[in-house]
Amino acid sequence: MDAWKLPWEGGCRCGAVRVRVSAPPMMTMACHCTGCRSMSASAFSLTISIPSEGFAVTAGETVIGGLRGPQAHHHHCDSCKSWLFTRIEGMDFFVNLRVPVLDEHGWVTPFLDTYACEKLPWAETGARHRFDTFPDPESYPALMAEFAETGPRP
Repeated sequence: MDAWKLPWEGGCRCGAVRVRVSAPPMMTMACHCTGCRSMSASAFSLTISIPSEGFAVTAGETVIGGLRGPQAHHHHCDSCKSWLFTRIEGMDFFVNLRVPVLDEHGWVTPFLDTYACEKLPWAETGARHRFDTFPDPESYPALMAEFAETGPRP
């Protein structure tokens, strides 16, 4: 099943930053950790993992916000402060794009729930897989293969 209908365009709330996705996603995920909940002002953060070579900022520039440690770099629009995407040091092969950044995103459903141990009791996503924290690194290839076959499509 390959009907991805790429490329996808998106941007921040004010339109100062625009992005383009030109490669099929690796995974969709709802993260329920308290940090993502705080940054998204919601019950979870909905993310789509995009291969780095298939992701580009096409207009504007981002600033780092949220966590400012050496591992995760949360990119925001400097004007409207929208949280746009995250890059993780040592995992340069993908970008975690916040789903609402996409112009057309109603088709996206979470394939994974992560940090279910911190989930609000009423927050249910219907994700196919649920993990108390993150999946073990060795389980990602099988999860990505399953997502490639059965994950949501636009």
